Amino acid sequence: MLITALALLALQAAPPTNTAPATDTYFGETVTDDYRWLEKLEKDSPEVKTWTDGQLAWLRAKIDSLPCRAPLADALRPLMTIDSWGVPQHRGARWFYTERKGTMNQPALWARTGSQNALPALVIDPNTLDAKGLVSMDWWVPSWDGNLLAYGTSRAGDEMSVLRLLDVGSGQALKDEIPGKVTFGGWTRDGNGFVYSRLTDPKNPYSRVVAFHRLGTPVDSDPVFLRQEKPAEVPFGAISMDDRWVVLGVTRGWSETDLWCATLSDLREGKDAKTPIAVGRGARFAPVEVVGDHLYMTTTLGSPNMRLVKVDLRNPAESNWKEIVPERKDAVLGGVDFGKDEFVVTWQQDAHDTLRSYRYDGTEVAEIPLPGIGTVATSATREQTEMFFSFASYNSPRTIYRCDLWWKPYKPEVFVRPEVPAKLDDIAVSEIRAASKDGTPVHAFVVMRRDLRMDGTNPCVLYAYGGFDVSLTPDFIPTIVPFLQKGGIYVVANLRGGGEYGEAWHKAGMLGNKQNVFDDLYAVAQKLVDDKYTSSAHLAVMGGSNGGLLTAVAVTQRPELWSAAISAVPLCDMLRYQDFLLAKYWVPEYGSSEDQLAYKWLRAYSPYHNAKKGTKYPAVLFTAGENDSRVHPLHARKMAAMLQACTSSDTAQDPILLYVDRDAGHGQGKPLEARMREAADQWAFLMWQTGACK
Repeated sequence: MLITALALLALQAAPPTNTAPATDTYFGETVTDDYRWLEKLEKDSPEVKTWTDGQLAWLRAKIDSLPCRAPLADALRPLMTIDSWGVPQHRGARWFYTERKGTMNQPALWARTGSQNALPALVIDPNTLDAKGLVSMDWWVPSWDGNLLAYGTSRAGDEMSVLRLLDVGSGQALKDEIPGKVTFGGWTRDGNGFVYSRLTDPKNPYSRVVAFHRLGTPVDSDPVFLRQEKPAEVPFGAISMDDRWVVLGVTRGWSETDLWCATLSDLREGKDAKTPIAVGRGARFAPVEVVGDHLYMTTTLGSPNMRLVKVDLRNPAESNWKEIVPERKDAVLGGVDFGKDEFVVTWQQDAHDTLRSYRYDGTEVAEIPLPGIGTVATSATREQTEMFFSFASYNSPRTIYRCDLWWKPYKPEVFVRPEVPAKLDDIAVSEIRAASKDGTPVHAFVVMRRDLRMDGTNPCVLYAYGGFDVSLTPDFIPTIVPFLQKGGIYVVANLRGGGEYGEAWHKAGMLGNKQNVFDDLYAVAQKLVDDKYTSSAHLAVMGGSNGGLLTAVAVTQRPELWSAAISAVPLCDMLRYQDFLLAKYWVPEYGSSEDQLAYKWLRAYSPYHNAKKGTKYPAVLFTAGENDSRVHPLHARKMAAMLQACTSSDTAQDPILLYVDRDAGHGQGKPLEARMREAADQWAFLMWQTGACK
């Protein structure tokens, strides 16, 4: 009886959505919003909950009736239960690392004492804190001697990290606890205090302060070093390894930073003794390491591909800065990690990583060999010559390597590598370039089986992001393996707005240049069609967050280009986005409809305002998290309702679907079962629409 009911429901149109028009006027233009009532959360609106129930029932009927859904779930389970490890951190006599064994919902933190090969001891297992696996460990930082641990936990993806402390040796929790979406700025050398930042009002995402806490003292008495002054600014602080210096900063979007320095003693005494390092310079500055009285920092000032400079904190005027690692024109400086006597720089070249070491004075030492084209993450300490790094690529699982910087030539050795229940040798990774509308070359990675024929009929999924200086570099994605095995092609495009080619590339895709991002995506899609990798009838587009905005725009601007789209946790109403949650932080990236010039940009591409009735839209799956603290679920709800009302497609074959996860936020911290269910749903949908669901 149930199967019959689901089958009948699957043939019906989407559940109807009531309209309740509201109007706004922007600089003389009146804009009508039919679905504003969907801006409420379910806890505040029984009507929204009932409507969402109907959407979820329709989605389940469509997805569960697909013949590939159940086999796909079975194929994904062993791939998504591969053991995984984080890069070890060496502190004192202990090596700390995360590990998620098989069916664990969340990674646990382990430590080895005395030797990196000693038997591991469990430090924190968030899986024991919640039966459903909804509690996650957002971050963790051991003290310098490795005896204490600060860590942050949140629940159901809300990212409202609560700072907690643990005595590592005894396993006993300390009484100190700090709520308010806490981030960590470093321990004092003796382990008796630390710099941190938090929201003073958890309901106000713009109430962040940087403060200092001494163990065993009331949090309310913690001296505040810096306060948030404007919604789009984020204050932060970091303490030097010897406790002498504190570097304080304010980020303004993803392109500008202000930096100051002060001694910890002056700040703790309440003195207003901040000395400017770089204020109002219109560039990014990131503190890396303080060695003695000198700060090593990266900057885009005069160097859009980033350089490393050394600043004398006793006299930090720009005229006294010393360039240590100059900008490269052929690569972007992606990160710096200090070891003993040497530091390691990650260079990003054509959207993949290389590693090179330098002495503290900037003398180049050597390149650290990597196993191929991929992405690395490093972990070093100034007290040891050994370092660890991870390497991953689309056809290579995330593997941890150990390398001793003392020995030359460098010989990285495998520290731990997961076993993958799939044949990866048959998967090839290649690179293509497409010419965007203005002639700009756009790079993309193509992942597929080596034996595929380019006849224009291959199922293909194009993934992209294009914003916030985020680089899409190669990674191992177990959820794409069944699709590749079925003859699918997975493509990752490096669009403007990202960080793959430096700050100039980022700025070319933000604010009034945002249309470049969309044009770049269309160019890659057209290249795939022209070169017969696929055709529009077999091509889907996929993205999340800012990438969800990208795919929603792609559907409304170029509906004929796609067979389907997934728009995950997206922004869609770009005229009202800044009024919800912490979205004012993104105004430097997008602009705000409160500004007349920015209103024109936003109105031109806002997907919610550019959907047109009677248009033959492709199938779309929108997703949202009810506990999302970044992107309000209103965007996915309103956009799904709008496209359901506008599309002229046969919705039995090309439906507009909505999935709202009531136990999730923006995506972080999801338990394993939820991630497997989500992956099976999304890839069954994509395989159905691209022709791989057989």
